[in-house]
Amino acid sequence: MRNTQRYRVKEANSLWQIYKTVPFWKVVKNFIIIQLARYTPFLGVKNWLYRTFLRMEVGHETAFALMVMLDIMFPEKISVGKNSVIGYNTTILAHEYLIKEYRLGSVVIGNEVMIGANSTILPGVSIGDGAIVSAGTLVHKDVPAGTFVGGNPMQVIYTKEEMENRNNQDNLLDHE
Repeated sequence: MRNTQRYRVKEANSLWQIYKTVPFWKVVKNFIIIQLARYTPFLGVKNWLYRTFLRMEVGHETAFALMVMLDIMFPEKISVGKNSVIGYNTTILAHEYLIKEYRLGSVVIGNEVMIGANSTILPGVSIGDGAIVSAGTLVHKDVPAGTFVGGNPMQVIYTKEEMENRNNQDNLLDHE
């Protein structure tokens, strides 16, 4: 189960009530910053924009590829550790608006995490240090450290131990 907080709504669906949950001008500012960052080829500039204007935690030497789409409503609920790669056109959400409720949840991405292109990360998910997320994956639950996951729905491809064995075998081959 994802770690989200649920907020019930009584009137129309929760998206119709968006500006009761988040200020309009915050959304406008976040939209502009995110769109600028999506197209800039300068990784340091992106990280500065995210830290300065969106209040995100972004680790040293983390790389957001072109077209990464961050949560426009609550980007401050996203944190990414150091030396991680967020692949092209990945979407990271910290909210979901439903019919009778909306949900908010922090997204925590660890250090040295690789997220493949066109992945979607749902609110309330943690991705452990050294994990690998295959391209096109729907990350709908936590990913343990060092694990290789992929697919829709997401499944474990290799556990941390299996990944360590593969890396050890690769290192042996490199030294032959």
